[in-house]
Amino acid sequence: MVYVSEMRTTVPEEFGSELEAKTYETLEKLEIPFFQVATGEAITMEDCQDIDDRLGIEVVKTIFLCNQKKTKFYLYITPADFKFITKEFGKKLEIPRVSFATADLLKERLGVIPGAATIFGLLLDTDHEIQLVFDKSVSEREWYGCSSGSITNYMKLKTTDLFEKFLPYTGHEALFID
Repeated sequence: MVYVSEMRTTVPEEFGSELEAKTYETLEKLEIPFFQVATGEAITMEDCQDIDDRLGIEVVKTIFLCNQKKTKFYLYITPADFKFITKEFGKKLEIPRVSFATADLLKERLGVIPGAATIFGLLLDTDHEIQLVFDKSVSEREWYGCSSGSITNYMKLKTTDLFEKFLPYTGHEALFID
């Protein structure tokens, strides 16, 4: 069981990463309301069950992938219980096989450690080298739940705010797959 604080609508007093600070700064700048919880270290999707219960939603699974040459990158957002198979992902996007990015690439490209991958890492992708890919079912949800950029803070916000305010701000467009 992972510790989960009461839900708040305010910015945390301390941040677990530079990306997390940038995430909350951006949400305030874009006037995107959110609910957040401080947590114990939550690294696996199983750890997120108590977080889901507190937030009243399902936190998404965020997977960071790259090609063999490490020249193309993909941030894949999918339901928590989705069984990911790299071959099927590549087939759906009509791209060569991909693999999970290393911890070093995760830190370099998204500013996070394993377990904290989040869509907010796109704030650091100013050259737009990461292709955002959404499972269509996640994009159709009312609420979007994810890490805020650390393994000790999770949030939810309206999915429409993500698509109508956040992504245009970053300049990223999403591909959608089933």
